[in-house]
Amino acid sequence: MATLCKNCSHALVFDPQSQKLVCAACGSSFLPEEVESESKRFREDLKTESMQEIYGTTDEQLMDCYVYSCSECGGEIIVNGTEASTTCIYCGNPNVVFSRISKQKCPEFVMPFSITKEQALALIHQRIDKGIFVPKEIKNFTVDSIRGIYIPYWIVNAKFTDSVVIKGQVKSGKNTVTRYFGRAGEMNLQNFPIDASTVLSDESSSRLEPFNLRKLQPFDEDYLAGFYSNISDVTYSDLRQATLLRAKEYFEEDAMDDVKASSKKVVSSFPSLLLDNDMVYAMLPAWFVTFNYKGKHNTILVNGDTGKVVCGLPWNKKLFVTLIIITGIIVTIAAFFVFKYTLPFLFTTGRSHRSSSNDGRGKLIAALVVGIIALFTIGIRKMVKVVKNINLTQAKSIFNFTKKRQG
Repeated sequence: MATLCKNCSHALVFDPQSQKLVCAACGSSFLPEEVESESKRFREDLKTESMQEIYGTTDEQLMDCYVYSCSECGGEIIVNGTEASTTCIYCGNPNVVFSRISKQKCPEFVMPFSITKEQALALIHQRIDKGIFVPKEIKNFTVDSIRGIYIPYWIVNAKFTDSVVIKGQVKSGKNTVTRYFGRAGEMNLQNFPIDASTVLSDESSSRLEPFNLRKLQPFDEDYLAGFYSNISDVTYSDLRQATLLRAKEYFEEDAMDDVKASSKKVVSSFPSLLLDNDMVYAMLPAWFVTFNYKGKHNTILVNGDTGKVVCGLPWNKKLFVTLIIITGIIVTIAAFFVFKYTLPFLFTTGRSHRSSSNDGRGKLIAALVVGIIALFTIGIRKMVKVVKNINLTQAKSIFNFTKKRQG
């Protein structure tokens, strides 16, 4: 289950910085292609046994748990139904469940971690330290767990077509009327990564993109040493549906941008997808960092190749509301002085100027009202986006995805 050092027989671990397998005991290092686990040929046929079979339990929470023995210390390793690599909680050595990557469809490629654990934490702090509304307790958070996990992906090619009807509001003279707009077209998706794990939500994994697919290497289980990994557990139907939904989202976003109107909404859609069967199965890297804040678990994701940080963090609502009020007061005072001193002609009392003065005053007031409404609309949209990101960060599914990893 573990690849051993040629010099001292200690378990090797893949180091993202050197891109080599290193031995903590004697300091030796090897390229992945230079070594091979001696135990692989003896253990690739060894299947994991369910906890129900071993202990006779009927606990539904353990239905997806299996027992595998560590080749180094003999301790029991508990893995879920899709794990392909993990760490022994007794001796700390990396373990690869060979039967899951040799007897099932083996990945064709793997993208090795190039971001280390320390670099991932530094990138997270760089990101959150810039947040004006992020509480100090979060900026100084204590990590509950950090896991480097290879996520299974199918990299697909597809042709997507759609025709949509968009409802929007446009100005017609002094009135606002409802209009309907039609948009149709097609998209060619090339090397499009789709998350192949049912446990992790597609919305969370898609935010990790993009990955530099030029860095893919032919699959070698030694890259998994010291990390956790999952195998694909999606059906062709799941894969096709996920590709369709992602493509539909991108198409509708472009279609909405092309329509010049306000309060836009897609009211009908007729999508179609032709998925190329020549798809690639690969494992892509990500760091999962979990911490607790006010009794809630938060999980930050870091792309293990590019270092992109994905998170939505709780924010200081009192500070946000205070700044909104202060900004509103400043804008009101500024508008008053502009209204009174910069445009004095609007206050002319002469009869000849009264009509134009009223028109100018009306236009200025209308412009101010429109500007304030637009400002608050943008603020509300950003708040909705932030809340959505926070919900993803605090989602129980993503926490459970990380929590199941022992070690």
